[in-house]
Amino acid sequence: MIIALLVLGVVVYLQQPKFGTLPEGSRLEKIKSSPNYVDGKFQNLVPTTIVVKERSSVSLWWESLFAKRERLTPVDSIPAVKADLKNLDKSKDVVIWLGHSSYFMQLGGKRILIDPVFSSYASPISFVNKAFVGTNPYTAEDMPEIDYLLISHDHWDHLDYPTIMDLKPKIKNVVCGLGVGSYFEQWGFEEKFINEADWYTKVQLENDFAIHVLPARHYSGRLLSKDKTLWVGYAFITPERRVFLSGDSGYGPHFKEIGEMFNGFDLAILDNGQYDKSWPYIHMMPGEAVQAAEELKAKSLLPGHSGKFTIANHPWDEPFKRITDASQNKSFRLLMPMIGETVELENEQQVFSRWWERIK
Repeated sequence: MIIALLVLGVVVYLQQPKFGTLPEGSRLEKIKSSPNYVDGKFQNLVPTTIVVKERSSVSLWWESLFAKRERLTPVDSIPAVKADLKNLDKSKDVVIWLGHSSYFMQLGGKRILIDPVFSSYASPISFVNKAFVGTNPYTAEDMPEIDYLLISHDHWDHLDYPTIMDLKPKIKNVVCGLGVGSYFEQWGFEEKFINEADWYTKVQLENDFAIHVLPARHYSGRLLSKDKTLWVGYAFITPERRVFLSGDSGYGPHFKEIGEMFNGFDLAILDNGQYDKSWPYIHMMPGEAVQAAEELKAKSLLPGHSGKFTIANHPWDEPFKRITDASQNKSFRLLMPMIGETVELENEQQVFSRWWERIK
């Protein structure tokens, strides 16, 4: 009886809308026509394992639970500033890092929000993957009307149900990879505002502003089902700017290909955190992020996927230190703002402090 009740409780719990629904019907039929969907799952452009074969799942769980790890979270509060996003000059092209992989951008007069997570944790349960103190200065209430909400993939630290529902009245359009639209449809978004796309697809809903959906090297899934929705990167193209966003991605040949395809970028926003020797193909080490920035022919590099959550085993500030060292004497400018600090894309003289060095 006890086991039956436990099973029933789990089943009921998993029916909550935050878990979403997998693609079905016409959406699934569209997915099946993708060249990137093979044997019932999406696959990367190059062979990719999530965990290297030398490590068993049991050993990884044992290490995560009992291995000694140091400085995974900061002792001090993370510093942040809070810009008035509603009153920013829309003619200015800016990027504002909101922590981890969340960004607010203005490009070509459009307001763009990427992978927003305003919750105090990034997981299905509140006591797992909690945000560092100080990293949540923004809420949905602080956001202006959003022309484009972009989601790179469906992991909990990128697609946050409470945040999306709080933002819902402000969102004009959603852009995401194939299959991710099933979440938004279940959550009450009108299908006509959901733009799902495969890799190498151009989404252009208005003149002089295009979003290119591009490959990443990663995986997807919010619970047990894996790779049923597509993980993506993006390129934003206006007459004045070219900006690339990697999404979660390991290093791969797609970076050089994309750099050549678009003849370089004014800014590359790249994965640089939550890396580990046990999963070297799905997140980039700092040196790999630097190499990717060079192959993308980026004028500036803004690293992300760090500074808010602990997912990997490295010290919380290691990604900032290592990419600073690896970027010495490179052709691009390294941009390392605090959370909420405005990056002015036209200001090539803008300088940011090494704020992480002041935090224990």
